[in-house]
This record gives sequence, structure tokens and C-alpha cells, in this order.
Amino acid sequence: MNIRIGNGYDIHQLVANRPLILGGVRIEHELGLLGHSDADVLTHAIMDAMLGALSLGDIGHFFPPTEEKWAGADSIELLKQVNQLILDRGWQIGNLDTVVVAERPKLKPHIQAMRDRLAQALQLSPEQVGVKATTNEKLDATGKEQGICAHAVVLLTKL
Repeated sequence: MNIRIGNGYDIHQLVANRPLILGGVRIEHELGLLGHSDADVLTHAIMDAMLGALSLGDIGHFFPPTEEKWAGADSIELLKQVNQLILDRGWQIGNLDTVVVAERPKLKPHIQAMRDRLAQALQLSPEQVGVKATTNEKLDATGKEQGICAHAVVLLTKL
């Protein structure tokens, strides 16, 4: 088989006194995401999709939250490591598509910066990186601004 597809999902709680980082971009907001690393749900969902496409598990397997060395980790650096793991196994990303679900802040002004940052980290062109944003129409925990989640789909092609 010359193509593989993987999907990923991540969610983190919004809390005070934490930065809000999505797709490697720091976004001004009164709340940030709680997590062992920088809690970048978009980047985490992408990594899980990449790993899932090759049946390698999830990011918790490679970067366990129980290990102190990953505390505060920059998720873009972790993404680069996952990308190298994919390349080392003879695969590359054809494209990826994502959705970030957040009531606030409005993400449209930050979408291009996220696409550019992710593309650079993955050695792709921004045209290979889809980032969309939506709300949950005030439904469930995400809609009530208790957290932010992200969904990702990644297509891998054989080198």
C-alpha cells in the first residue's frame, strides 16, 4: 500500500496563567491550555494522526506525561521528532487537514501563521497544511469555554 491515513484528536482545559499556543503560535487570550507540555491541542492532534497512520500508537507513548523531561515541552519540537520518525520509516506527509474547536478567541486572524509554522516544522508547503476553526455553538465543555479541542487527518505517502 502506497498511502496511509490517520486521524487525531486532542482536548485540553482552559485555565488562567497559562499561554494559549495553537499550531505553534502564541495567541493573546486571558486563558491558556493546561497540560504537561505547552498543551498545543492542534499540534498534538496532528502528531496523533501521523502516528496513527502507521499504527505506532499516540504521542503519550513517545512523550509520556509522567516523564519530567517533557514538562513544558514545545510541541513544535515534538512534531519535528514525530515527522523524522515517519521519514525514517519511508513515509512522508502528502497533506493534512485540521479543525480547531474554540468559542474564543476568534482564530481566523491566526490561521495563516499556524499553517506557516506547521508547514515549516514539517518541511511542507503551506498548501499542504489545512487549518480551519469553528465553534461548538456554546454546546458541551468546549462550547462553554472550558476547553479547546482539535481534530486532524493526515495522508502519508510512501517515499
